[in-house]
Amino acid sequence: VLQINKDDVTALQCKVVCLIQNGNFKEALGIINTHTKVLTSDNIAFEKAYCEYRLNRIESALKTIQSASQQTDKLKELYGQVLYRLERYDDCLAAYRDLIRNSQDEYEEERKTNLSAVVAAQSTWEKVVPEDLGLREATYELCYNSACALIGQGKLNEAMKKLQKAEELCRQSLSEDSDVTEEDIEAELAIIHGQMAYIMQLQGRTEDALQLYNQIIKLKPTDVGLLAVIANNIITINKDQNVFDSKKKVKLTNAEGVEHKLSKKQLQAIEFNKALLAMYTNQADQCRKLSASLQSQSPEHLLPVLIQAAQLCREKQHAKAVGLLQDFADQHPANAAEIKLTMAQLKIAQGSVTKACMILRSIEELQHKPGMVSALVTMYSHEEDIDSAIEVFTQAIQWYQQNQASQTRGANPKSPVHLSLIREAANFKLKHGRKKEAISDLEELWKQNPKDVHTLAQLISAYSLVDPEKAKVLSKHLPSSDTMSLKVDVDALENSHGATYVRKKAGKLTGDNQQKEQGQGEVKKKKKKKKGKLPKNYDPKVTPDPERWLPMRERSYYRGRKKGKKKDQVGKGTQGSATTGSSELDASRTASSPPTSPRPGSGAAVSATSNVIPPRHQKPAGAPATKKKQQQKKKKGAKGGW
Repeated sequence: VLQINKDDVTALQCKVVCLIQNGNFKEALGIINTHTKVLTSDNIAFEKAYCEYRLNRIESALKTIQSASQQTDKLKELYGQVLYRLERYDDCLAAYRDLIRNSQDEYEEERKTNLSAVVAAQSTWEKVVPEDLGLREATYELCYNSACALIGQGKLNEAMKKLQKAEELCRQSLSEDSDVTEEDIEAELAIIHGQMAYIMQLQGRTEDALQLYNQIIKLKPTDVGLLAVIANNIITINKDQNVFDSKKKVKLTNAEGVEHKLSKKQLQAIEFNKALLAMYTNQADQCRKLSASLQSQSPEHLLPVLIQAAQLCREKQHAKAVGLLQDFADQHPANAAEIKLTMAQLKIAQGSVTKACMILRSIEELQHKPGMVSALVTMYSHEEDIDSAIEVFTQAIQWYQQNQASQTRGANPKSPVHLSLIREAANFKLKHGRKKEAISDLEELWKQNPKDVHTLAQLISAYSLVDPEKAKVLSKHLPSSDTMSLKVDVDALENSHGATYVRKKAGKLTGDNQQKEQGQGEVKKKKKKKKGKLPKNYDPKVTPDPERWLPMRERSYYRGRKKGKKKDQVGKGTQGSATTGSSELDASRTASSPPTSPRPGSGAAVSATSNVIPPRHQKPAGAPATKKKQQQKKKKGAKGGW
């Protein structure tokens, strides 16, 4: 037909539709653009906008739709999709509501699914509390979108239940089709399992999340957006550990077409993690390049500057890092508080605590916060700068006084935070010897609550060190001992579960013993003595030595160690000399003594009553009289023997 008439409108329209059905969007758009005189926006606007949408020319598609003279239902459907891709969620929500309200056909379920997807995106990316649309969650797509909205609100347990319901519905709907295999079902469930793993990661169950993420990657899903998100989440779990695995996963985030599948915030998060991974792998130039690119795209964003500062700190350039943060704080005052907190942390890491305090005190919106006051007082105390610490307390107390006066016109009492600061200031001053200053704070507290006995006691204690007379006067305001006495059941208290001492009840006594024990205290139970262990060689017939408990030296029969006595005298003396004394070998000297041993065959023995000294107990005739002389001879070098 077109060979006969190349400008036939119906033939051109049919050819464009056929090309779109075959996925040849570029060729179809080329035909539309070359026949603009014949194919006007009135009769081909939808086809042109759809080709531009599928070619990811979203802005052009929006212009084409808006320029159409007549807004048909199919153009409105496409308009909603375009607005969703442009992340104009409020306009998109209005468009789908209008479609659902003014159309009745078989595509109503799909429109409700798209509407729930818009609500989920608002909850996730814009932190908008979603309104209840009253949609019946009859399909797994609706359950999945509802779970995403709950994740955006932080309701993780409820979201997990919705995802489990979505998984069940998905299996049921797909299993009804006989042509669908188990692999097809698992591929369809991959996105649901991915959200389940994300919830586990948010709940701190990183091992379970990592295992589920890896299972999804093994399935090799065709959705490059899903793979990119899962790979990014695995990188965040790895952090500075297992960097080689993270470098492999980064390749999945660089797949073709990822930028058209994810939102701007998702893509930005992936780029941030790439920069951090480059820092962890010591790729300093790559880290600086990525962070600088991110900063140029989002000049007001904190993370690119913090990544650059962290990289400089890894290179030991702390001063340069602080300067970079200071420049950013000057250019973006709205984010100055977070930047200055980071600067203070760097100064503390360098050991410059005083400079860190100066930076913290420059954050005006945080000066009065109890956490900031506590941190500054602690740091100043560490530096032994008590005056500056007291000044921090004073400024915070004054801020609360002025703020409260402007809000309540001085009519209402002080806030609990204000009173708490005054009390902490008084305790700090007392601790560091500033008694007079502490007294003024305590008096202020007592005026606010005259019934506060604790404050009054502190005040009296402080005055007792400065003005005892004043302390006596104030002590009259203390309640009497009668009013302070507590009605306590002592027995119940002693027998309570938490008592450290429990008084045991005495057993029942009978007869005379009962009369004797009346009026007396508790009977102490006698401890049985354990029988001592006796030595193995103990003989009950032999009387033990009464002095056995005394050291040997202190016993009456101790004679000291015998020095110089030769044992057996075998092998002693010079080589070749006899060991026996000369007097023992002289027979004339021992003529009157009996033989040292009985003669063989005689059977005679030495009498036990004989007064003759046996040869072994005899002293040699030539032996020295005293030991001292023998020791003197040895000192002179005398040798034994003949």
